[in-house]
Amino acid sequence: MAKKQEEAVFTPIGLNKSNNGKLDKAVELPDPTDTSYKDLGLTKQDLVGMFESMYLQRRFEERAMQMYQKGKFGGFLHLYIGQEAISTGSVWAFNDDDDIITAYRDHGWGLVRGVTPEAGMAELYGKTDGCSKGKGGSMHFANVKEHFWGGYGIVGGHIPLGAGIAFANKYKESGRLAACYIGDGAVHQGVLHETMNMCQLWKLPCIFVVENNGYAMGTSARRHSVGEIVDRADAYGMKKAVINGMDVFTVYEKMKKIAEEVRKDSLPWFVEIRTYRYRGHSMSDPQKYRSKEELEEYQKIDPVERMKTFILENKITSKKKIGEIEEAIENRVLEAIEFAENADAPEPEALFEDMFVEENPIFHK
Repeated sequence: MAKKQEEAVFTPIGLNKSNNGKLDKAVELPDPTDTSYKDLGLTKQDLVGMFESMYLQRRFEERAMQMYQKGKFGGFLHLYIGQEAISTGSVWAFNDDDDIITAYRDHGWGLVRGVTPEAGMAELYGKTDGCSKGKGGSMHFANVKEHFWGGYGIVGGHIPLGAGIAFANKYKESGRLAACYIGDGAVHQGVLHETMNMCQLWKLPCIFVVENNGYAMGTSARRHSVGEIVDRADAYGMKKAVINGMDVFTVYEKMKKIAEEVRKDSLPWFVEIRTYRYRGHSMSDPQKYRSKEELEEYQKIDPVERMKTFILENKITSKKKIGEIEEAIENRVLEAIEFAENADAPEPEALFEDMFVEENPIFHK
């Protein structure tokens, strides 16, 4: 008789007892910057603007989640809650005409690159006033006019597009760089390695940024990735960096320096920004792979609350002013929901618009 196989027991990362019973964190964060905001070249207005940006992203996502749960729209919904310091710090570090492309956790990126809350919410609702005319939904926010080339629904599928944009910038001598943001699960896609090899060989002004939030869907990075993610750069002799993504000042400082080098040398970088998402991979994720204790540990360094505390403790502005900002943003997001509710849905004929059609006499007689 065959020996009965022992039942495998899945232990969430946060309950791992291999570390002398201590909490085994999903992502180890490097130290944040201790440089003053003035030395970073930031003004008080910049700090307030950064907080407004992060708070808008947070409230937009929380309200989007509520509307999804009410059945107002369907499809996928990947929330950016917890990662707002990355989008905000990066955009403040880049030039306004630098190109950005990201994956499907893209709402925050759209909001920092000119997609209004109204256009964003309407897109989730599938309405014509959405930023992609209601045809893209959650995974396809975009604002080409402000050089945000959108979210992308296929894991790793946008990586060569980022390199293509960088190639175009170099060919046209535009002085712009391209920043391609991916998740930690996408680092194992073969196209990343093909693209990195090409970028280093052709010296393209591109920054590949891994937003490592600890989990690829429901699998911890340490369960799906051998070694440190950032070390993928070593195979191509590519410059690399690891950044604390829970602190907006750190993201701003490091990304600004990297952007300046890329612009100057036209050589690509591979950057791992370590962060943490407070919600599931998508709305259908029960999050059984992590513990309550782990989530609470990361919430102690929430990037939005961290920025708010810094502003108040350093008397950048008053508590009353912060309250007014929060109230204004809350009202704006509620107005965006009302706008989306009342906006028009696309006509059936719209399915055939914005499609690529090549005139071929064989098929067009």
